[in-house]
Amino acid sequence: MTLFAGENGSGKSTLVEAIAVAAGFNAEGGSRNVTVSTRASHSVLHKHLRLVRGARRPRTGYFLRAESFFNVATYLEGLDGGLAPYGGTPLHEQSHGESFISLLKHRFGPGGLYILDEPEAALSLGGNLALMRRMHDLVGEGSQFIVSTHSPILLGYPDAKIYVLSGAGLTETPYEETEVVALTRSFLQDRGEFLHHLFDD
Repeated sequence: MTLFAGENGSGKSTLVEAIAVAAGFNAEGGSRNVTVSTRASHSVLHKHLRLVRGARRPRTGYFLRAESFFNVATYLEGLDGGLAPYGGTPLHEQSHGESFISLLKHRFGPGGLYILDEPEAALSLGGNLALMRRMHDLVGEGSQFIVSTHSPILLGYPDAKIYVLSGAGLTETPYEETEVVALTRSFLQDRGEFLHHLFDD
């Protein structure tokens, strides 16, 4: 489990996108067989990456990109039998979060490589916990996850490697020392004092 954290604009989504493209996934998301292309907007970073592969190749995989999942869902609905691996219910007939959970339950399997870009964007707190549980089960079955996230919940995945992207570069950082965890803790411990400082002119 590898997690990337950092402020908006720090480059974490660009990095996971580049890893996904270098691994053979479509830049807008999906499996290696998805060819949807709404607008070419990905960087050339993937051309400068060299992925180190283990002795065992992934049996399956998926690149989940929250911002373009709508386009991928539309593409899948246009395929004959395209929804069978996703639980059979059209993804557009579910809420954004429900479609994410359906994807995790029905499409993700053992021995896979899963690259997720800010999956918490569509999920409630309960959904984030369901995601963590599914990831835990799949890691136990030989899967690997690479995730960019703003979520202090997802960053709390046990024994994950957390890298924070900033102007200083890429730094491996303990969970407790990530900015999002420190800010969330400060807010929850004393919301009144936190907001007093935030709104103080």
